[in-house]
Amino acid sequence: MFVEFYSFCSLISFVLIHLFSFFFFLQKNIEEVGSCCLAFLMVRGKTQMKRIENPTSRQVTFSKRRNGLLKKAFELSVLCDVEVALIIFSPRGKPYEFASSSMQQTIERYLRHTKDNRVKPTEQSMQHLKTEAEKMLKKIDLLEVSRRKLLGENLGSCTLEELQQIEQQLERSVTRVRTRKAKVFKDQIDKLKEKEEALAAENAKLCEKYGMLPGKGSKEVNENEEANDESSPSSDVETELFIGLPEGRAKRIVQPNSTD
Repeated sequence: MFVEFYSFCSLISFVLIHLFSFFFFLQKNIEEVGSCCLAFLMVRGKTQMKRIENPTSRQVTFSKRRNGLLKKAFELSVLCDVEVALIIFSPRGKPYEFASSSMQQTIERYLRHTKDNRVKPTEQSMQHLKTEAEKMLKKIDLLEVSRRKLLGENLGSCTLEELQQIEQQLERSVTRVRTRKAKVFKDQIDKLKEKEEALAAENAKLCEKYGMLPGKGSKEVNENEEANDESSPSSDVETELFIGLPEGRAKRIVQPNSTD
């Protein structure tokens, strides 16, 4: 019983000691704790960097941010003793500006500064460009000489090894051309075969529709032509030129028949 009471008293004293320590710490650092809590409560959500769709909210935000930017520019010019010039155009085109001294003088100073610091081509860069241009001209000359040799021109100065290299290169080129040519021919033949099959299928459909056998129509046409050739009169035609009245020509035609 006494042991339990002693344990309970020890626990109470331990808790009281820690409570007094915590209150003493708060009393000593009350200002820092208050500022941290206030900053935590005043934290706002992160603003998304995109166009505000609502026109009213966009105009309000523009007015607030514009005034804040102008205020910051003024504070910068005063605190740091610098020359500041700020120009803002609203969505409707209305200008807003701030200049610590004179806007025109600041702009002229900026233009003079950019003009003086403009990058000028140095002698080293010019020499580099000249070298690159000479290299390109040499490459162009070599390509032109190679092209002429492939065309069979200016071969007098070529050695046997160079001629063999040109010959091998031309053979490889001819092989590639022939391979491409064969492929093009094969593709055209395949297309014509497909077209032939499509026409044959269409012909079969038409024959089936009109109750004809495939190829029967062409056979009948050939038979009709042969019958017309057999029924036609003799092909012995008078081709001799005769000048005179028709009666004389008739007598001349009858005369050979009478002799027979």
